[in-house]
Amino acid sequence: MNDTTKSISRRWRRIVIAFALGMVAAPNQSLIVYGQDATGGSTQATRQASAPEALTLPLAVEIALRTNPLMRATAAGREIADAQAQEAKAGRFPLAQLSETWTNGNNPVFVFGSLLEQGRFTQQNFDLLSLNNPGPLNNFRFGVTIKAPLFDGRQTAMRVAVAKLNQKQADAQTDQMAQRIRFETLKAYYGVLLAQMKKEVADEAVKLAEADVRRSGDRVEIGTTVSSDLLSAEAQLAEFHQQQIQAAGEVVIARAALNIALGLPVDAPQNVSGRLVAKTFNVASQDELMRTALEHRPDYSRAALARDSRREQWNGARNEFLPRVDVFANAGVSRNNWASGSGDYLIGASVTFNLFDAGRSARIAETRAAAELAASEHEHLANQIRLEVVRAYQEYVSARERQAVAERVISHATEALRIVQDRYHEGLTTITEVLRAETALARARLNLLAARYEHYVGYANVLLASGRLTDVEPFV
Repeated sequence: MNDTTKSISRRWRRIVIAFALGMVAAPNQSLIVYGQDATGGSTQATRQASAPEALTLPLAVEIALRTNPLMRATAAGREIADAQAQEAKAGRFPLAQLSETWTNGNNPVFVFGSLLEQGRFTQQNFDLLSLNNPGPLNNFRFGVTIKAPLFDGRQTAMRVAVAKLNQKQADAQTDQMAQRIRFETLKAYYGVLLAQMKKEVADEAVKLAEADVRRSGDRVEIGTTVSSDLLSAEAQLAEFHQQQIQAAGEVVIARAALNIALGLPVDAPQNVSGRLVAKTFNVASQDELMRTALEHRPDYSRAALARDSRREQWNGARNEFLPRVDVFANAGVSRNNWASGSGDYLIGASVTFNLFDAGRSARIAETRAAAELAASEHEHLANQIRLEVVRAYQEYVSARERQAVAERVISHATEALRIVQDRYHEGLTTITEVLRAETALARARLNLLAARYEHYVGYANVLLASGRLTDVEPFV
């Protein structure tokens, strides 16, 4: 086989490999014939018809707040708190009961009293024999009983106050969860953009490496370079292909993570468009962020409300020494059968003192300890919040500075590659230097993307740590 035949064979081999790689990279694409799909329609029109609507960050957050299971869970928590509040308020209203009882017996007292209740007591019933040994008697009694508390030792007031605090805690929990979901959605959204742009960098690196392989092959054929240059270029191409495959997998994973954050099926199609561009955020000082966090953090508000709730329960336990005052009324009809009977009523009031309750002191001690524990947890949470703010602020500053450095490195790496390529074309350097410069540029681009992503997420974390992640307007 002569040199010309070998050259043609190598070129055809490269064409076949490139075609195979293209088919592997896009196995699900329809057959394209001269710009048309297999059905004869326009390829671009087909893609536009099948592509989902572009998903923006505000739309993603809106979907997440509506469909994420954690938001539904917090909504259920608020419903529970509302039901508990209604139950606590019900302690101020009277209790009304209806009853129908049947009693049969020959107990002398029961028979004597039942005859009086039924209005059937006669002179004959004074007979000593019948008084001492009465026959069995039926007594049907229908009654209406109403009992109303006038004063219950402030127990109902305590339960109502605790229920209102629980409602406020539920609202704070909802606010906290909404901010957390915004953060997770934002993080996942920009994670998709990061993965997609890393895939673009990998694709560009593959194209650049393929061009190097072609040029090296041509140089080997005409004898201006050695075959080791071609081998080095092919090794570089293989490495970039591996990075391309990994980047494609990261795109799939990132989209699945976004769907989970949105509360959608993991394989739901998403069309996330946008770019990770340089952006400037206005961040307050670290001390100002700590003050803001203690004012606006929902979890800190919840801790304060929990402390107040424990104190209310402590006061309720101590109020058990107070008396209880109730009024009651009872009206009923007693009868021997279903046809006739005699009605009566009773009204009254009662005052009850618990002179001795063995568990009262234990309940007071328990609620006092719970109140002290809640106060300590509230104070500890303040310190934890300050630490979270410091960490979030410093991580944001670090990401911002690394982004600036990465931007400078990009320009240096681009210029270095241009110079090395010019020198290589003039025969003043080896392909090893070109490949090293290309690798450095690809790494610099990836580092810049990672720095921008961390810059975005770092700012979102600052807002979350300070309790101000109430919208995503600064990122749009």
